[in-house]
Formats: sequence, C-alpha cells, structure tokens
Amino acid sequence: MTRADASERSDRPRRRTRRAVLAAGTAGLVGLAGCSALSGGGGGNGTTTGAGTTAGTETGTATETGTATGTDTAGNATDETTQGENAAAGEALPIEEYRGSGPLVQQRPSLSGTSIQDLPPLSGELTIYLGGGEGGLYTNLISLLERTYPDFEPKTRLAPTSQLASTIIQETSAGSSPADVFWSVDAGSLGVVAERNATVGLPQRVVESVPQQLHPREDWVGVAGRARSVPYNTDQLDRSQIPQDVLEFTNASVLQGNMGWAPSYGAFQAFVTAMRLLTSRGRTKRWLNGMQEQGVQTFPDEFLVSNAVADGEIAAGFANHYYALRVQAARPNAPIDLAFTQGGPGALINVSGAEIIKGTQRQQLATNFIYHLLTVEAQEFFATRAFGYPMIPGVPPVGGLPTIDELQPPQLDLAQLSNLQPTLRLMREVGVL
Repeated sequence: MTRADASERSDRPRRRTRRAVLAAGTAGLVGLAGCSALSGGGGGNGTTTGAGTTAGTETGTATETGTATGTDTAGNATDETTQGENAAAGEALPIEEYRGSGPLVQQRPSLSGTSIQDLPPLSGELTIYLGGGEGGLYTNLISLLERTYPDFEPKTRLAPTSQLASTIIQETSAGSSPADVFWSVDAGSLGVVAERNATVGLPQRVVESVPQQLHPREDWVGVAGRARSVPYNTDQLDRSQIPQDVLEFTNASVLQGNMGWAPSYGAFQAFVTAMRLLTSRGRTKRWLNGMQEQGVQTFPDEFLVSNAVADGEIAAGFANHYYALRVQAARPNAPIDLAFTQGGPGALINVSGAEIIKGTQRQQLATNFIYHLLTVEAQEFFATRAFGYPMIPGVPPVGGLPTIDELQPPQLDLAQLSNLQPTLRLMREVGVL
C-alpha cells in the first residue's frame, strides 16, 4: 500500500480490511497503556498523584482519594430524579465532551445505544478500586460523570490490578470490602475475584449489548477492548508478506532477524498464555524457540516495539493495536500500518472491565455506574480518546478498524488469562525471560 493510497483512502469513509489497518493521522491524545495499561499492556500499575490524575509506575502504591470534581454543567439531578425526569432535564454533557479529536475522529458516524440521559442519575458516594487507570484516562471519564452529576461522590483507590484483586479477596474473606466496584484493565484479575465468590452478578439489561464472551456468567463485563496485532513498516513490507496465522511467523523468511517483541510486558504474556491454553504447552514452547531462531529482537514494552517499526529498526512486531495509533498520533507520516492474523491466539481480544463487589451497601448505584460505562457517551470516550474497541455495536472503533466480529477472536474465557505462572515458567525455561 502506497502513501498515496493511504491519502486517498483517508479522504473517504471506507471499512478497512481486517488484514491491515492504516494508522495515519490519529488524534494527539494519550493512547491506551495496556495492562498498565484497555484495554493490558504492562501490569496495571500506577500511583495516584492527585485528584483524577495518575502516574504510571511498575510498582504503584495504593492510595485512596476522591476524583477531581469539575464545574457542574448538568443541572441539579437529585436522588428523587426519576429516569424520565433525568432525560427531561436535558443538560447532560454533549457527546463532544466525551469524544476525542483528530483526523480519525472528524467523520464519526451516527451512534446508537443507551445514552446517559436514558439512565437514572448517579448520586451518592461510591468507592471504586481502579486497577491501572490508563494513564489518567479512566479518572478523566469519572470526572466527566462528576460534572454531569453534582451529587455523585466517587472515591477511587488506584493500584496494580493484581494487587487490588488480592486485596478484595482478602477483604471479602474477612467480612466485607470497602470497594463497591472493581474496575480493572485486566480481565484476568476480574475473573480471579469472581472465581473467589467475591462479586455480585450484573443484571441482563446491563450486559446484553456486550459480546457473550466479554461478560461470562454476568460476574463482570468488559467496557473497552484491545486486539493483538502486527505493526509493520510499509517501506519494508507489504501486508501480503505477513502470515495470516501467528504460529506461522517462525517460518517467515522475510521476517528473519527483522521482528520485535516485548516478552516482559503483561500484554505479551497474556498472549502467550492464550497460546498455551488454546494449543498446548509443547506447541507454545516450539513457537517461542522458533521465534528466537528467527532472531526476534527484544524491547521493554510494546509501544517501543511499534516505535521501532516506524523508525525502520525492525520490519514488524507483536503489539496491542493501539500502540501503532499512538505512534501515528505523534508522527502522522510514519510508515507504519497494522495487520491482524486470522483466529487463534494471534486474534486475542482482551478487555478492561468492571464488577460489583460482594457485600456492598450501594449495589444499585454500583450497577448504575457500570451501566454508565457502557453508554454511547462512555464508549465513544474509549473509542476516540483511548483508541480502544467499544463493547457495544452502536459505537464503531476509530479509523475503520475491523470490528470484534471481523477479528474472529478465539473462544477463550478471559478469566483464564490469570493463570500466568505456567506461562512465566515456560518463558524462563526457553530463555525468553
């Protein structure tokens, strides 16, 4: 694909093929950070540095604070406001307040789904354990909800996802947890908490618009997704040269000595875990060894993998889809494109999601809050500010990214991705870690 082709394509709306996605002209906004980052990249870690802001770290310290409050632009919604009266108030923030900016966002189609104005108002105090926080993006969304609902008093505790999951399990085992909601960038952590019987099921009306595998047994629900992808340098490769099966990368001579990965990164480890679960330990071991024989280069994280692709340092790599978009946000003319493999572990979709904690005295408010995360407004926020995959069909991903259905992700209970230790042992055994 030439750059001229890309320019022509950007001038007209068109669905990109699932094999390649041009990452040109993305918004100059903070992208998803993975498990430390939407939709799991690093490890869901961070420290709260102020109301509504986070600073990503590898070993974040849990702190508790209220999120930032903003000027009330939503009128005076109160506890007594009914669903109809809330809609009648008509002063909810416009969709533009939730939407990002930039070329990929300029021609957004009409959106459909449940609107914030269709829901009862959020009112009262709610304690949210927030695992990760996407570099402040999630707290920014909470702040927008505070602006809409002046009587809403969210209290957030920000820490690594695995740490918060362990804390919730310990607290509920001892009697009760202060947490009303666990919002995590890592589906595996949500699954661990649910498996320990520390959650309350979500109503069908909340989860019905989300793909079934992203709300297993209604214990938790995904709110934003991230897809495994292959960023590649368009000056060095044509997309037809990229294998359609991730297991075939070990045999691709065109990629010999010219690939990159980030094996210490949480998103990559989740991908290898998926491979181990979907194939076998032996097949995964052969793949890891085969990639090393291919001379794959190691990077600290998947943003740096994508950046190296854009620099021409490597021809292609393994990364979550949004990292290439982040590179293009900073470097619109960078020769980087995205390919997606067909099915199997290479087509893994992971999610950030939320669940209600057992023992909460605010179950109705907690349910309503999670429902708000699946409204058109919140889903547009995730899609256009974080470049994540929306969970509801009425909000498309940015820039013509293939839909979740088009990606054909494997049938895998994402909660199983928490079974990480066998993966780490295998990766150490073959010398990847």
